[in-house]
Amino acid sequence: MKNTWKKPKESYQRYGNEVTVLNYAEIIKEELQKYIKEEKAAFFPKFFQAFEGGYGEGDLFLGVVVPDQRKVAKKYYKLVSMKEIEELLNGPYHECRLTALFMMVYKFEKAKDESEREEIVSTYLNNIDAVNNWDLVDASAPQILGAYLWDKDKSLLYEMARTPDLWKQRIAIMSTFYFIKQDKFDDTLRIAEILLNHEHDLIHKAVGWMLREIGKRNFDVEYNFLKENYKVMPRTMLRYAIEKFEPELREKFLKGLI
Repeated sequence: MKNTWKKPKESYQRYGNEVTVLNYAEIIKEELQKYIKEEKAAFFPKFFQAFEGGYGEGDLFLGVVVPDQRKVAKKYYKLVSMKEIEELLNGPYHECRLTALFMMVYKFEKAKDESEREEIVSTYLNNIDAVNNWDLVDASAPQILGAYLWDKDKSLLYEMARTPDLWKQRIAIMSTFYFIKQDKFDDTLRIAEILLNHEHDLIHKAVGWMLREIGKRNFDVEYNFLKENYKVMPRTMLRYAIEKFEPELREKFLKGLI
């Protein structure tokens, strides 16, 4: 799809030496524009499969790399409102959405009370359709939804895992990364079972990755799960899960000898 980026309308007014801010969403768009790299703008649609029939079909890219997006997010996350973040989330450009998610993560991490966290999570869930590629999911689901649900009912993740929506399914398994880091593995394993026969390799990779993360913390838990399921799980999922195993053991799994 043709890149139709246009410089946003002036987002502030000057009166002598004073500056009156009108819209931080517009300022952030202007800031991102400073970091555009034309070669990345050409590369990203292929990398994120934004072509017809790809999982990111129709997405638009400015050509701004992640380190520069994080730089902008850290500069403005304390100033931007949730309404302005929502405006960025609902824009057509991938980097605007990812920068918005970075700012939501920073806000969540610095939130002073539960009401602030609830507002951020509510905004996240109300705009869940904007979290529509693997990098957007991975940069936000564990840090926002996983962290929020750590000490709460987690049925939402199971509902997401059972939907036909690829990105909600990835959000479900990736949210459990936060639980894994707290040495709690049950939800990851149960959601992995739900997604065990999924058709898409982005789910295979995510589930295999989370199983590998469990194994880094508790080898026996991962091993026992794989022993019961490895013969029926997709090959990519298995390869991701056993990537850190000793070569001999990895070979046994690949040959079905466990």
